[in-house]
Amino acid sequence: METRFREINAKDFPDVTIELTPGHFVARHAHVNYYINPTPLKCYQKKARKAANALASQFLALSPVDTIVCLDGAEIIATHLAALLSQKGGYTQHADNDIAIVTPENNVAGQLIFRDNTQGMIRSKNVVLLVASAITGKTIGQAVRCIHYYGGTVSAICALFSAVKEVDGLPVNAIFTRNDVPDYETYKPEVCPMCKASVKIDALVNNYGYSKL
Repeated sequence: METRFREINAKDFPDVTIELTPGHFVARHAHVNYYINPTPLKCYQKKARKAANALASQFLALSPVDTIVCLDGAEIIATHLAALLSQKGGYTQHADNDIAIVTPENNVAGQLIFRDNTQGMIRSKNVVLLVASAITGKTIGQAVRCIHYYGGTVSAICALFSAVKEVDGLPVNAIFTRNDVPDYETYKPEVCPMCKASVKIDALVNNYGYSKL
């Protein structure tokens, strides 16, 4: 499958690229006809910084950011983003903030939780939620409810790629959207046309990667 990957540039941020490949993929809540691979953006320092620059441009109108909550292993991007927002002379309302970066834990019941030692980074804080990709928005919705449960305010939702425009009434600010992959489709498993046509499943996918079948 790796030989089928190709890079595309974001329409609004042409210096940022992401990998994708067509096929039949099974995600947690849906079947999709493209696998969007965020791994290089999450793992390579220079690519992560370009992604952070693209995301930072969307923060001018926000209240000061106190905490970035990361899902999907996006901590390197979050570190660059926090540095950009807190530097002097840039995004002035965030300047000099010591922005916390924290990742929730999945407990045995599949719930997102924050331990006692990190709850202070959420309670009464302005929180930005950063995810690698959003297919249906269900995982984002779970994270938003988790942040609210621990007393935080979600100021913004950011994604490298998002197939949804908003979750729980909050817009998803994404570098790559359906406009960048116009024939991208998601299907409920029970009505997936690829399954009905007996198209082989290429891989099981989530925001950490893929497992070929």
